[in-house]
Amino acid sequence: MWGFLLCHLVALAEPGLNPKKTYEYRYEGMVNIGRGMPNLAESGVRLVCKVKIIGVSAQTFLLRVSNLNFEEFNGIPGKNAFDTSPKLTKRIAAELSKPFMFEYAKGRVGDIRTSAEISDTIVNIVRGILGFFQVTVKTTQRVYELEEFGIHGLCQSTYANEEDANSQELSVTQIVDINNCKKKAAIYRGMALAVDNKLSKERGDSVISTVRYVYTVKPTVDGGLIKKAHALERQHFSPFNVKGGNSKLQLVLLSVTDTVVTPAVGPMISRGNLVYKFVKVLAQIPILMKKLDDPVPKIADMIKRLAQANIYQTDSATSEDVVVLFQLLRVTSLENHEVLWKQLSGNDEHRRWLLDTIVEVADARVLKFLKNRFKAGDVSANEAGQTLLIAFNHVAAETDLMEMEFLSMPFSKSHPMLWNTVVLSYGSLVYRYCTYEYGQSCPVAVVQPLLDLVIDGLKRNNELDMVLALKAIGNAGHPSSIKTIRRFLPGVSATPVTLPARVLSAAVQSLRHLAVRDPHSVQDITVSLFVQRHLPTEIRMLACMILFETKPPLALVSTVTAFLLEEADMHVASFSYSLIGSIAKSSTPDNHFLSTACNVAVKILAPKFGRVSYHYSKAMHLDWFNDDFLIGTATEIFMLKNAASFIPTEIVTKGKFHFIGKILQLVELGFRADGIKELFRQNIQVFNGHLSYADFEAIFKVLQDWKTLPGDKPLLSAYTRIFGQEFFFADLNNDLIQSVIKTVSPSAGKESPVWSMIENLQNGMSWHWTKPFLMFETRYIQATSLGLPVEISKYYNTLTTITVNAKAAISPPLTDRLGQLLTSDVSLVTDGFAGFSKDQFVFHGINTAIFQCGAELKSKTVVAIPWEFSMKMNVKQKTFEIDLPACKEETKLFSVKFDVYAVSRNIEEPSRAKMTPMMPDSVEANKDIEPPEQRYLTSGQKLCAEANIYGAVFCVEFEATRSHYIDEYPLYYFLGYTNFACTIQPVQSNKPVDKIHIEMNASPTKYTVSVRHLLDTLDGSIRTFVPSCTPPQAWNGNSEPVFTIKVLAMSGNTKPEGYEAAAFYTPAAQMDNTQLIVSQIGEEANWKLCTDANVDKVRQEQLKMHLRWGAECQSYEMSMKTATAHLPGSRPTLKAKIHWKTVPGLCRALFTTVLAIEKYIPGMAFLLGFYQKHATNAKHEVSASVVAATGGSIATTIKVPDVGNTLALVINLLFIHSIISKTHFIKHYNGL
Repeated sequence: MWGFLLCHLVALAEPGLNPKKTYEYRYEGMVNIGRGMPNLAESGVRLVCKVKIIGVSAQTFLLRVSNLNFEEFNGIPGKNAFDTSPKLTKRIAAELSKPFMFEYAKGRVGDIRTSAEISDTIVNIVRGILGFFQVTVKTTQRVYELEEFGIHGLCQSTYANEEDANSQELSVTQIVDINNCKKKAAIYRGMALAVDNKLSKERGDSVISTVRYVYTVKPTVDGGLIKKAHALERQHFSPFNVKGGNSKLQLVLLSVTDTVVTPAVGPMISRGNLVYKFVKVLAQIPILMKKLDDPVPKIADMIKRLAQANIYQTDSATSEDVVVLFQLLRVTSLENHEVLWKQLSGNDEHRRWLLDTIVEVADARVLKFLKNRFKAGDVSANEAGQTLLIAFNHVAAETDLMEMEFLSMPFSKSHPMLWNTVVLSYGSLVYRYCTYEYGQSCPVAVVQPLLDLVIDGLKRNNELDMVLALKAIGNAGHPSSIKTIRRFLPGVSATPVTLPARVLSAAVQSLRHLAVRDPHSVQDITVSLFVQRHLPTEIRMLACMILFETKPPLALVSTVTAFLLEEADMHVASFSYSLIGSIAKSSTPDNHFLSTACNVAVKILAPKFGRVSYHYSKAMHLDWFNDDFLIGTATEIFMLKNAASFIPTEIVTKGKFHFIGKILQLVELGFRADGIKELFRQNIQVFNGHLSYADFEAIFKVLQDWKTLPGDKPLLSAYTRIFGQEFFFADLNNDLIQSVIKTVSPSAGKESPVWSMIENLQNGMSWHWTKPFLMFETRYIQATSLGLPVEISKYYNTLTTITVNAKAAISPPLTDRLGQLLTSDVSLVTDGFAGFSKDQFVFHGINTAIFQCGAELKSKTVVAIPWEFSMKMNVKQKTFEIDLPACKEETKLFSVKFDVYAVSRNIEEPSRAKMTPMMPDSVEANKDIEPPEQRYLTSGQKLCAEANIYGAVFCVEFEATRSHYIDEYPLYYFLGYTNFACTIQPVQSNKPVDKIHIEMNASPTKYTVSVRHLLDTLDGSIRTFVPSCTPPQAWNGNSEPVFTIKVLAMSGNTKPEGYEAAAFYTPAAQMDNTQLIVSQIGEEANWKLCTDANVDKVRQEQLKMHLRWGAECQSYEMSMKTATAHLPGSRPTLKAKIHWKTVPGLCRALFTTVLAIEKYIPGMAFLLGFYQKHATNAKHEVSASVVAATGGSIATTIKVPDVGNTLALVINLLFIHSIISKTHFIKHYNGL
């Protein structure tokens, strides 16, 4: 009996609807995007309507919406209000008023059906309404957890029930953890090349979202009746702990009546269940709202307009329109693309704009368009390579993209660089495809063409084909490729392998992505390679490098450590030890456990390898990470050598960026020197590795024999990877070098391409290049309880323009060889422009096809470098002249401007679009609502350096407004207006300036500045400055200057004004003396700068310099001196000293600024290993000494007067702290 009663009570409370009744509810859904703090602008939308649910059958119900009102908000909460949008209300109501059928039983919403013409946006809004009816009520438990489907996907829900004894109603609270969803209604696009890292994610995720539903349920004979409900969804940017947005929903039961007549409905189709559906959502770019009907004429017109606007220089006002062009192209069909090609390909400018922008269609359509171009052959190899490279790396990888046809098309092989681009880009496409679609279970068919290519190259023993295919396989990172890669690795392959070192290197490096995707398999392979001592040294070091990319556990690191203790190859030992030691100091989350293991290994290996010479192979890893912002960077440099040569076999440098649980590999550069290494191994006779004059002589002699190498053997190879994907590699071989030398040789005649270039210059040449490029587009979109998609997107678009106009004259003209240029007068007149406009957008908010609201950061960076000048030169006479026009108008060379806005847009009423600065324009107007914990910081400054003589002034302008909250400062610091600009402006001068004349003359001199002298001077000057008060050497006024430079302002027939610099070189038996004299030219001008430097030939370890400037070089004076010492029985020592007598007011102002931050330096010094004590030091003197304390450390002593503290110490902290063993810092308190 009790069991029956309990079941009956459960049935009464379990949500249900009576198929014979009609339920009417009032529904309100609201979302606002902002920071949730007073006095900051926000945006939002609100939807209010009545909802009728009519029973059709036992488990089928009809939903109809009426009395709809759609409102938008844009402004400051408490000051502004929601505004109704009549046209958008009408459009939404037209669809929402159509009938929707859904299945419902026991608190579960099933299949949703409606007519085919209803948009996905409207269906998702209905899902938000029906989400209130998806609830599980258990009267037998007060608190319970369930995994159930909802609008956010299959997520974890926590319930809590409470019964009201008076009303007999249940209060049900449901908390949905949106971050804990197995099948989350969310998509991530644009970050396929960023590696997810579990340890990094544990420190914090990009978005944290939770939803709380509260229901009032009344038990009835038909089941639990939901009388009212409300929901609150919150989003947080976790790294800053800053609120990002709220969604609020409310449902109130108005009436329950008997159904008289069930309304008739037309044909319906299934639209899926309650889970939010993403359909064509990526087509709508969130930072703009444009009507996209009839796109072809709009695209053609926009391309023509943009091409014309940027025909000479970058028009920064139009750069944002490029994003509009991308949006239009994304709604066109393949047939539209062909129409556009026929219309625009006949004009070079329009053709280039179409090819550069159509790649951002970013799906199968653009690849089919490119296939048509390849088949027709109506693009050049250069155009095809550029377009295909970007298209393959920007396309959203889908099943129908992996057609592989590009690899078999004849046009793809028409040019070697195009073929390389096709193969490498296909590998990148496979990587993206597997990341998005399959993960670890990616089908082998997509990578099979690359596996076939490499096996074919192996069978034909074609080194270049094997290297290219292995590089593409490395780009793909497909788990099924490991079996094929093994065939190229000795000791790992089932059959013996004898392959060139370059192929082996490519095979090992092809495991780099698999180190993350299949670390255990890669560990087995790399350890096997590492322990084979008969293998080439380079291959073993590369294996070690890849091994540590897999983040090996402590046991494996211990195995490597034990093996290294017995290692005889010092290059392998040095490389491995330096890599382990660098990782031991790592602070990034991905190395959290590995750095601990490496710390243990370092302690074991240090006694044997702690003082290995720098001549051996090295690896270096430097990184930092900030736990508050969850960002960090890492830099790695690898130098691989072997015992056969001092020339590195391979040099690799790479950078990584850590951000919010992801790791993005930025730029990686690699160089191989097989040919150069072979050349030096065969021919070098004397080389001690000290980079002395004798070493340089030996190197130059060897390089003269480069022709002895085979024509097809590369002297140098290089590659570039961006975001972990290799997109370029090239070889510099004997044939290429000879071709270049032959082309530019003085004996080259009219057959040389340089000859035709010179002819074009004489006839007048004009060249123009414009490149629009979407550098990145990243989008994260997830469902909200309201049925609207919330999105976090980042866009970075660039528009680059280069224009060159030039005309040359040669007298006497060339007749038969290029060498005649060296004895001719050459003049050139040119003008042009080089610059770019970079637009960056960050959007957080609601983005649909019909309306948008959110927070948007807009940033624009502009660089503009125009030029116009004439030039004359004569190589034989060593004369060079340039004439520049006077500055007539303001030119903005560089500018950065950004602000954050609350934005609202809707497709029906474009004129209602609003962009309100998140910080109000007037702080004073809002004092009444400003909280005490908030403060505004507004600053502006303009600094100018005038050159009155030349009629120009260079200015730097900075303006910023910031809002700080004490408890949430990190993100809020970026909210506000910022403007920074560098400009050149005309300024009133004493005389009107017609032009600026620059003249350089390297007159013949009886003293020849030889290469040997240059090397000796360099060797003396790099040792560091140590001051001296000795008087300068007197220079001979009758001696010829080595060179002179004049920069003069020309003004009609009056005497020019400006500056002249002359350098003198006077050798002597024991000391070489060099002087530099800078003089002002003009009436009554007496300012001069005199510099005297000398190197002691007997004691080359000593360098002295004396500096005087002012009226006739008499106003101010400073001297410097450096010296090194390494006496028998003493440690190598470097000493430096700077001494001054008088300094100008500008220097004193700088010293005052330094004093303002001086108090922070002792703390920095202590943290970095310095200590401080007080001692006596010269009043106007800074001195330092560096002593080689041990083989791996130095001891530094710095003595400064009070004002010199910061400058001297910071220099040493930046460049010396990483190797300091013991350092002390001595400070003097006598001031200037």
